[in-house]
Amino acid sequence: MDISVDHHTSSTLYEQLHSQLLERIANGALIVGTKLPTVRQFAADLGVATYTVARVYRALEADGFIETRGRNGTFVSSGTDTSRSVLQRAANEYAARARELGLGPDEALGYVRTALGQ
Repeated sequence: MDISVDHHTSSTLYEQLHSQLLERIANGALIVGTKLPTVRQFAADLGVATYTVARVYRALEADGFIETRGRNGTFVSSGTDTSRSVLQRAANEYAARARELGLGPDEALGYVRTALGQ
């Protein structure tokens, strides 16, 4: 699997690994049913902590991109979630939270623009 991390960048190892796996799943480089390395093996291959790989796997599994089948391993999921549906779900949660805090649409969008660097 063509994934690497840069220990000398401002992006965290978690962010680097998560985005690379997500990108490869989204663009079809990792197809449904592809078996991923074990947490320990992947961590050793990349020179990162097992906690980092386990955290990435948990996040991708929670979003429906991978599935763990017990002792059989971790695989790219056949679930229907896509990056866009995950993002829409996050946007819905953000909008609900903004309303709870009493923010109007313009102010809430301002925070999103800031987060996106615009």
